[in-house]
Amino acid sequence: MKMPTLPLLLCALVLLNGVAESQGTRQVCPQGWSLANGRCFKYVSGHLPWAQAERNCLSMRGNLASVHSPVEYQAVQKIMFWATHRVERAWIGGSNAAQNNVWLWSDGRPMTYTNWCRGEPNNHGRIEHCLEMNHPGNNCWNDLSCALLRPSVCVLKEG
Repeated sequence: MKMPTLPLLLCALVLLNGVAESQGTRQVCPQGWSLANGRCFKYVSGHLPWAQAERNCLSMRGNLASVHSPVEYQAVQKIMFWATHRVERAWIGGSNAAQNNVWLWSDGRPMTYTNWCRGEPNNHGRIEHCLEMNHPGNNCWNDLSCALLRPSVCVLKEG
């Protein structure tokens, strides 16, 4: 007797996708979002101050992106490059606005990986409390005044 393989395959995929999402690893992202390292990221081209960029991400069920490894950072850079065809400075979710020298991600995840440029963060002029990625030269991180206008990268909230 021949078993119908397509329905079994579809059931297995649905089950695996449910297991992956329950473990915090997505297999598919909503339209307009890109999958990287099991999370969904979106490049936003509009130039906004950091707080407004965070509010924009929140309106899309996300936060400004947190980045947790060199591989993930490179993946986010690739998503931006595919969208713009150039390396561009952009806001991600790091901030020390709550307490100087204590950097936190806006999505609540711990900041265990960093990619600061040499001499950064330096809080130049005591007004630099937000994190931009792709600082010219080494494409590293720089602290910057939150009032400056930048494009941004969002990450979709899990769950």
